[in-house]
Amino acid sequence: MKPGIHPSYGPVVFRDRAANFAFLTRSTATSEQTVEWEDGNTYPVIDVEISSASHPFYTGRTKVLDTAGRVERFERRYARHQER
Repeated sequence: MKPGIHPSYGPVVFRDRAANFAFLTRSTATSEQTVEWEDGNTYPVIDVEISSASHPFYTGRTKVLDTAGRVERFERRYARHQER
């Protein structure tokens, strides 16, 4: 890598406030806000709207859509047009 052209890569805490979940990782993203982590060190914190702790795909709380009802309604509407 060429020196001086890449952003700094360091520890950052990503926090999902909706799920009360945070994790420490390394990133080039930065923030003016800081938080004291479990190890006693202070790291920049980035608040995110959704994470694996709150996303329905990962939590198993997905909503099942009534696709059969939608298909049946579509077929009824389409059948009316076929009769003409």
